[in-house]
Amino acid sequence: MKAKEFSAMTVDQLNEKVAELKAQLFTLRFQLATGQLQNHQQITSVKRDIARAKTVLRQKEQA
Repeated sequence: MKAKEFSAMTVDQLNEKVAELKAQLFTLRFQLATGQLQNHQQITSVKRDIARAKTVLRQKEQA
């Protein structure tokens, strides 16, 4: 997702999205450990999405 898409969300939606992305990251790491993960780039993109969401969330808290 793009940062603009995250900035359009409310604080509650951002918190839900971060939780969803963390669950997805857990699943991807589990697949990596069991050798079932096909695209290793997915882990990096999910981590970046989490960082983007947390950054926008922090900006909204400070505003």
